[in-house]
Amino acid sequence: MPFACHGPARVPGRIKGMSKPASSRSFLPTREAGLARLAAFVPAAGRAYANRRNTDYGPDDRGNVSVLSPYLRHRLVTEREVLAAVLARHDLATAEKFVQEVFWRGYFKGHLETRPEIWRRYRAALAGQQAMVEAGGGQARAIRKAMEGRTGIDCFDAWVEELIETGYLHNHTRMWLASIWIFTLGLPWELGADFTFRHFVDGDPASNTLSWRWVAGLHTRGKTYLARPDNIAEHTGGRFRPKDLAREAIALEEPALPAPAPLRAAFEAAPPEPALLLLTEEDLHPESLPLAEADLRGILACHATQSRSEWPVAEHALAFAEGALADGLTRASAHFGVTGDRLDALQAADLVRRCQALGATCIVTAYAPVGPMAEEFARLRPALAKAGIALVEIRRREDDLIWPHATKGFFGLRERIPDLLAGMGIGAADADAFASRQPRAMAHR
Repeated sequence: MPFACHGPARVPGRIKGMSKPASSRSFLPTREAGLARLAAFVPAAGRAYANRRNTDYGPDDRGNVSVLSPYLRHRLVTEREVLAAVLARHDLATAEKFVQEVFWRGYFKGHLETRPEIWRRYRAALAGQQAMVEAGGGQARAIRKAMEGRTGIDCFDAWVEELIETGYLHNHTRMWLASIWIFTLGLPWELGADFTFRHFVDGDPASNTLSWRWVAGLHTRGKTYLARPDNIAEHTGGRFRPKDLAREAIALEEPALPAPAPLRAAFEAAPPEPALLLLTEEDLHPESLPLAEADLRGILACHATQSRSEWPVAEHALAFAEGALADGLTRASAHFGVTGDRLDALQAADLVRRCQALGATCIVTAYAPVGPMAEEFARLRPALAKAGIALVEIRRREDDLIWPHATKGFFGLRERIPDLLAGMGIGAADADAFASRQPRAMAHR
């Protein structure tokens, strides 16, 4: 989920009615496990979540948050499924905080999709910074200490250790870690974003990159997030009370970005022609994709998780992507009655050969937003087209509904949540009550 904001949570403890707190020490990379987490969390998705979501009780007690982000990031469970399940149990007004967090994910994806220059600049700056670290110049020693959890700031070092061990951090903790990295340690935000992106099992190009930019004052220009000792103490149940943190957070600056670009063209449904279905880490619930008209001849599966960075990606992240891909491939083969094959890499010549052998004239796949897999698709598309093979990306309806409203701040999209839910066929009856409760100023985030 996107980075969390302040809230009234103070007292550590489990959500009432939950017999066992959720843990972030292990994630089973299957749709079944994601649905089980969703079912366990739904009773707590209303006021209990709103009241306690910002407190980090530690990796062994995640009962106050959903811990669904790895499943949502890979769409083992879809955003629509999560929203429908929560709003079947709670009215929209009661569950508004959680609903907003789900929409933050779509907002970030749409924002990066319409501003791909952000990703290009991030990748370019990161390449230079990584070269600097490898050469041992500049801030290399301080950066390595931060990535190894040896800064001497107890909370920061503990969170780094937790991230390396589990591949996960609480949303609020992600904000604190980013703020300390940027404003207390004075390190480049891009290297911090790369560090978390390489380790998160829920590593998402949009949510990760834009959340770091939000903390740094680049996303909402001039608006930063400052990690404060009293806030950390309050929302960790007193486990940490750091000293000597930065007392101010001066926003970083950058050249102006280009105006938002139109969304890339995509298909609403698969065309009625012989096709290979390609599964990637971007969307592993093919059963709910609009593929009814497709004449599927085979299924291929491949991920680009290893391309998150030029530096090694953590085993937790790779293992989850591998397991999720295997689970998606098994389900897709059973659902569509077509054999599947796992690929180690996407090579145009291999894809063309497979299509020709099966008489397929196109490769159908879920839309890949800005990020490593979209870069792979951009590389492949010309060679496939030259061989007469179309790469058909299908964009889900919820993305088409949400992304066009993500060109500015989240508030503009938040006001439209009732209508967006209605467009998805979810919670339409509660729209008026929910809209009437929205404040006119965006809460601190």
